[in-house]
Amino acid sequence: MSMRTKVLGLVDVMMRVPPVLVIDEILKIGMGLPTRFYPETNPPQSPVAEDVGFLADADTPGAAADAFAALKAFFGLSDAAQSPVIPTASPLEQSIDNASKSAMKDGMLSTGFNMLMTELSHDETLSDVLSITTVKFMICLFGFLSAACIFMLWTRHLVMVYMFLTSLGLTFLSYWSNVSALALMERSPCILEDLISLKTTRLLDSGGVIMSLAPHVMAQWFMGMLFAYIHLGPRYELLQKSMPIIFTSPILVAMLPLPPHVVEHLPVIAGTTPIILTLVTMVYSSMEASRTVYNGYQYVMNFVTNFGLSALIENEWQRLNVPNVLRVFWTIRIIQGGYALAVADSNEPFQLFPAIEKLLVDGCETLTAVLGMTGVISMICHYIGRGFQWFLMTYDNDEEKSLGTVSAVLFYILALQTGLTSLSPEKRFVRLCRNLCLLMTALLHFLHNIVSPILMSLSAARNPSRKRHVRALTVCAFLIVTPVSLLYYLWLQRSISTWLLAVTAFSVEVIVKVLVSLATYTLFLVDARRQFFWEKLDDYLYYVRAFGNSVEFCFGILLFINGAWILIFESAQNATGGAIRAIMMCIHAYFNIWCEARAGWSVFMKRRSAVHKISSLPEATPAQLQAFDDVCAICYQVEMYSAKITRCRHFFHGVCLRKWLYVQDRCPLCHEIMMYTEKAEENVPEPEPAEAEQAEYLYPRDDANNAGATGRLPERAIAADATEASTAASTSNAATESAAVISEAAAAAAEARSASVSASSSNASFITASNQPPTPSATSAAAAVATAAASNTTHIFRVIQEQE
Repeated sequence: MSMRTKVLGLVDVMMRVPPVLVIDEILKIGMGLPTRFYPETNPPQSPVAEDVGFLADADTPGAAADAFAALKAFFGLSDAAQSPVIPTASPLEQSIDNASKSAMKDGMLSTGFNMLMTELSHDETLSDVLSITTVKFMICLFGFLSAACIFMLWTRHLVMVYMFLTSLGLTFLSYWSNVSALALMERSPCILEDLISLKTTRLLDSGGVIMSLAPHVMAQWFMGMLFAYIHLGPRYELLQKSMPIIFTSPILVAMLPLPPHVVEHLPVIAGTTPIILTLVTMVYSSMEASRTVYNGYQYVMNFVTNFGLSALIENEWQRLNVPNVLRVFWTIRIIQGGYALAVADSNEPFQLFPAIEKLLVDGCETLTAVLGMTGVISMICHYIGRGFQWFLMTYDNDEEKSLGTVSAVLFYILALQTGLTSLSPEKRFVRLCRNLCLLMTALLHFLHNIVSPILMSLSAARNPSRKRHVRALTVCAFLIVTPVSLLYYLWLQRSISTWLLAVTAFSVEVIVKVLVSLATYTLFLVDARRQFFWEKLDDYLYYVRAFGNSVEFCFGILLFINGAWILIFESAQNATGGAIRAIMMCIHAYFNIWCEARAGWSVFMKRRSAVHKISSLPEATPAQLQAFDDVCAICYQVEMYSAKITRCRHFFHGVCLRKWLYVQDRCPLCHEIMMYTEKAEENVPEPEPAEAEQAEYLYPRDDANNAGATGRLPERAIAADATEASTAASTSNAATESAAVISEAAAAAAEARSASVSASSSNASFITASNQPPTPSATSAAAAVATAAASNTTHIFRVIQEQE
């Protein structure tokens, strides 16, 4: 990425921060609704609620007594006598006082907003209008939606909005500067007389009116040039060149001996031209704005139709660069709060930790502030994952990529379901620390998910690099020591509570997971250094992992019960948080309890069925293993010291065959069903001795080379003698022809396949010539014959290769 692209990206992020600041200020004053204050003395509450840190909404006693107080206040029907804050004050004065106190909490618009509301309180007509809470709410809602729309604009349109707002701001700033300059000139002697009489002493005095007016003249000239450059109205050449003179004209004209009432209106006359240009711009831009909104609607509908809603959200999230915007917004907010603390007049010395506590409390005061803090925490967690990834010398772990995103989602959900923004500052700081503890335990889980695959790969691949082993084991030690230290401190300093139980469950779960990973790693290392096949390894791994999964399942149930207790007994005052907690509990109950229990039971039943099937198979004797003298076709171990013999007389390790039976019940070599159910075995009649002997004679099994034919049903032995003879003859002829003619391995393989095809085609001709539809048993027998012919031909080809 080039430097120009980075700079443009930073500029785009900075342009989207002011709308977020406006939204934050609107949320600070409660969207114009009656503001609730935190009481100085908290009412007595139960020990459980006090420990958890939840507070009832800080409604006043009067509002609690009247069930319709909030509804009356919303529609502006409350009177002064019913006011719970100041009984003798008017509703407007209460709203002004509430909004002023809320905005004075080190907000970005604190001083200006306080002065504006103080001036508006003296206007009786405006006071009557603003006393209606609905009007105030609608104004705040309009500002909220306007700021949100500006935030979502494309960069080109966003630049146009800022150019329009800047030109409008320059107009009012020019008016204020002209008024201030005219006030200075009114209190001083006539400047024109001094110029005519050449009174240089008074003109060049450092405290004189000329030196005081010089900054105003320069500022007006600069604002006129800037307005001419950025305004979006009609651009006439003469008007563009005269714009600095128009901005400076009130000061220049006021030097003439004019009546006071004329001089008083000069700033208004000078501001008429830029105001007219601004109005023309608004008229022209209204059509463009409506066209932009319509095009945006068409774009959204087409995108959703083609790619879906989730793709649209993801695309807009990346286009708006929301995480970086929120991080810059929260950083500016914290810097502004820190500056206010540094310049505040206080007799007490500056203390670092109380200042940090206040900044953190103010940093999660509104929903937008919580979003900004979430973005910062996401970035911190992302770089923590990157650091551990660098330490472990791995660079392709997907878990690290999702670490920042998942941690951000988790923190924001915790903030919503605990009602972080609705708590008093003291309670909010305690709740924030507790949420960060829960987030830290979740971060330990993510770090374990990063290091666990590395441990498995190091043990399975027999990696000789001791440095990588030591680093992975060091991370595991960190994942054990950290939760143990945290639990020791919490249980030593805090009393038992639902929150402490949740942190304990998460921490113990991390410890168990790490111990299970270390046990699995150790078993693999021991197996790598053994010279013989370790059949019990699979059992030991199953027991270790089953223990870990059982502990996780039990803690999942404990967390569900703990969450249900909080939802029923401790979240009654926080309706939004209670609803979110209920949704999260349902998700937890389905994915972490029901799905895990179903998957664990399925694995247990599969293993139990496989063990039962394996136990019913005969064990190979040492003589049979010596005669077999081959490797297991599943694991390809060097030598077989024990094996199970299937119905089709193939040899496999018992543990390998058990793993295979987890997947399917057919033989890995010949694909015959190794285990028949009792119902199927009852339906199959017992073969006659002569028929079984005849079938065995036609398709002998080669046990020594483990290349026997596929399973044959006894019914195939009662087929027509002529057809059986032709099938056997075609098979033997193909084998003889292969032994006599073929000298290379590739030609021999081709001949073997042709023999298999001839055997299958002879069997197919038998089925066609029978003039009746084949029964299911006959069809199975036909498939068995074709497979047997191919197996015998392949065996003959292997013998020819050995002889050559």
